[in-house]
Amino acid sequence: MNDTEMIECREPALQMQRLIAIMKRLRAPHGCPWDAEQTHHSLISNMIEEAYEVVDTIQRNDWTQLREELGDVLLQVVFHAEIAQEAGRFDFNDVAAEVSEKLVRRHPHVFAQSKADTTDAVLAQWDKIKRREKGTETTPYLHGTGKGLPPMLQAWKLQKKAAKVGFDWADAQGALDKVKEETAECGEILSAPEEDPRVAEELGDLLFSVVNLCRKKGIDPETAMAGANRKFERRFNEMERLLAKDGLSLEEASAEAMEARWQQAKSAR
Repeated sequence: MNDTEMIECREPALQMQRLIAIMKRLRAPHGCPWDAEQTHHSLISNMIEEAYEVVDTIQRNDWTQLREELGDVLLQVVFHAEIAQEAGRFDFNDVAAEVSEKLVRRHPHVFAQSKADTTDAVLAQWDKIKRREKGTETTPYLHGTGKGLPPMLQAWKLQKKAAKVGFDWADAQGALDKVKEETAECGEILSAPEEDPRVAEELGDLLFSVVNLCRKKGIDPETAMAGANRKFERRFNEMERLLAKDGLSLEEASAEAMEARWQQAKSAR
């Protein structure tokens, strides 16, 4: 099958090869100028954006949209693999082969003779194999954990990894007590000026402790934050609608008027 036939192919089992062929055509001479100009660096924001759009569709349980968004993430992988192949570094098959080999190596309880009967045992085994593979058995245990992730996700990763070796609260109550402790410490610096380094430090400690409480309750902090954001936006929009119903704009309304409509909005939704 030549390139043109592959691009037009509708055979279900060949759609991965079709996507790769389409990307090659887009990057080829007389293809798409925009696609041809892209580099690994120029596509960074695209990869991040597409990943977050996948998260959004999952949180909304929009399974039809999820198929499309996963395709957009896959496109980014194919795009980067094509750029790498053009530079003589690796191609898509190398990417797929590497992750396949990794999955087999790190699941010896499935593909070999190791035994891991619980999720905790599997995760501990995975981490041990990973450290051995990367030759990091003598480096600090948390070295590089969550590097490049948004700070809240990095906090989640750091805490999860520390918990694997037993550095963790016995239960959620312990984590909640820590949140209360950090809240009290934030109260002590309320009168300090914003430029006082203690302000950012104590607020950071409070956020870190809240992430820990989320983890102990099995709640993804990013998911919880996204839900809180949606709820705030929904209630704010309702407050604005109620103000407008009374002939008030946001700019005209007093703090008292906004608070009264806000309470109405909370009661309604």
